[in-house]
Amino acid sequence: MHSPPIITIIDDDQSVRESLTDLLEVLGFSPTSYASAYDFLASLPKLQTDCLLLDILMPGMNGVELNAELTSRSIAIPVVFMTGHAQEAIISEARSAGTCLFKPFGGKELKAAIESAIKR
Repeated sequence: MHSPPIITIIDDDQSVRESLTDLLEVLGFSPTSYASAYDFLASLPKLQTDCLLLDILMPGMNGVELNAELTSRSIAIPVVFMTGHAQEAIISEARSAGTCLFKPFGGKELKAAIESAIKR
């Protein structure tokens, strides 16, 4: 693993990406971000990351679908899902694949979720 760990944010909301980038830097991580699942997939295979922060509800390919796509390509990256919406079916699917944080969340909660995902 890199020092500090590289955390990749994938969220269609620019303000969320910017605030998470700032928060992750304060928490000691090295953040990168993408506006969509498709932008992220285009960066493969050269991308280096230790954990993904995936928004569940995004236009086009959502976070759960992106995680399934990575699995189908045999790409194993720890995942922390994020959502501001409580759609139980999607949240249940996300939880089966990783941790799910509900927006808004704090730095302590985010750091614990990332560290737990990386250790798995």
